[in-house]
Amino acid sequence: MKPLKHKVNNRHAPEVLIERFIKEFKFKICIDEHEKELVYRLRHDIYCEELQYEKASDPIKKLEFDIYDQNSIHCLIEHRRTGLVAGCVRVVVPTPSSPYPLNQLPLQSYGGQSLTHTELHPDRLDPESFYEISRLAVNRLFRTKPKEDIMSATSIAKRNTPFFSTEERKLFPLLATSLFITGYVLGRQLGKNQVFAMMEPSLPRLLALTGFHFTKVGETIDFHGRRSAYYINKQQAENGLKLTLLPLYLHIQQTLTLQLREVPIKEASTSLIT
Repeated sequence: MKPLKHKVNNRHAPEVLIERFIKEFKFKICIDEHEKELVYRLRHDIYCEELQYEKASDPIKKLEFDIYDQNSIHCLIEHRRTGLVAGCVRVVVPTPSSPYPLNQLPLQSYGGQSLTHTELHPDRLDPESFYEISRLAVNRLFRTKPKEDIMSATSIAKRNTPFFSTEERKLFPLLATSLFITGYVLGRQLGKNQVFAMMEPSLPRLLALTGFHFTKVGETIDFHGRRSAYYINKQQAENGLKLTLLPLYLHIQQTLTLQLREVPIKEASTSLIT
């Protein structure tokens, strides 16, 4: 009779990977200008240089930002060992009393004609109830396997490229999910319960594996690639969340709550959104 295998001892079990992820990555709300510039610089690296979707907003400092950053709360994930920004996300909260386009979601401005759902349309919902998770980006160092991997760590160091062990790389697939959870938690802490996002097809499929089942609310358009508008609400998100992700969700929630204490939640929409 073969001995039983205990998953708890499997160093690659989901629970163990999440525990390690929590220890190796730090979640930070961007409060000061320096932290926001870290986000804008990562966005420049991805959207302007790597993908060439946008022109640099500040070519000298190599930053990418837009008008919606005025109505956004930004968060980044930092890799503790290297100090690198591994990913970033923003929550865009429209203010109905503001002039166009700050009175609506970004996806309404550039993809409004594609929004075809008869019920789940921002114009048919309480304007104080929804927000958009936007500019979700993962540093390419944390999602691609560089050619230098076949070289020694010493050689990589000489090229000024960070070396990541195989064990560290096993955590990288959790970054996109963690960034979405971060955006979701931020919106919930602001009292919002309906989420919109413009995503390429692969991201909703990835998030569905974690229990976040989105409703497609718009036609596919050509905007930085083929993208569509998606929607999920509080009940769908929290009822669908996989139990294995609950420790990660609770950790993010606790971490961001502690950081938001620096600025009371009632004032967050004006004090953190700049």
